[in-house]
Amino acid sequence: MTKGPLLVFDFDGVLIDGMNEYWWSSKAACLQLIEQHCKPNFFPQQIPESFKFLRPWVHHGWEMVVIAAEVLFPKNQSPLDAKVFSENYSANIKEALKTRDWKPTALQKSLENVRHKALLLDKQAWISRHRPFPKVIERLNLFKDEGINWAVLTTKGSKFTSELLEYFELKPHLVHGRESGSKVDVLLKLATKYSLMGFVEDRLATLENVTNTPRLSSLPCYLASWGYLKPSDHMSLPRSIHLLDPETLATPLASWH
Repeated sequence: MTKGPLLVFDFDGVLIDGMNEYWWSSKAACLQLIEQHCKPNFFPQQIPESFKFLRPWVHHGWEMVVIAAEVLFPKNQSPLDAKVFSENYSANIKEALKTRDWKPTALQKSLENVRHKALLLDKQAWISRHRPFPKVIERLNLFKDEGINWAVLTTKGSKFTSELLEYFELKPHLVHGRESGSKVDVLLKLATKYSLMGFVEDRLATLENVTNTPRLSSLPCYLASWGYLKPSDHMSLPRSIHLLDPETLATPLASWH
């Protein structure tokens, strides 16, 4: 027996804009790993355009630490060309890992340590580096009027996600963070317990993985137009994936596609 309708949302880039925090924590984790004995604030606070440009390619948090290293300590002292880097993103990330002798698990641990320490030392400052997307937050509070529960599915650690949800007074029915496994696996499990009404995400590759999974192929998938999208993401979307803009988001779920 299912527990009723459930609409699933990604977190970063869909509910919350955390670009300031991504740069701050990635920079700090990078400096920690390279053993640069200076505070993150020693480097310019303004987010480098190259970091912002590459954010849509990021799948796991540890990749941001690699990007921060490439920005702060570029090869041959030449500024990182983000467009060139993006053209062979996965291979360039692997090459950077190899060059620096880094492991993804160590990078993820360093990133989370930075965030844990920030929460302990100055929780308000850490939270202030995030901002919710106003129209999205307003809409979340109206789903109950349609008899629909909503959930969060993210690659961010559940502790950090829950801290932000609580601060912004958001109360999802469920929260699944990085610890719960891949998004496809979590959606497959949710599909056995709920009537899934859709999945809203800003990473096209993730949506394609979902629609290419036989047991999830009928799940309505929506690409959030306000999220961290690659320049080409709007173009030639598969028929199974719908571009969701703020205006459509504001309408009843039944009219989304």
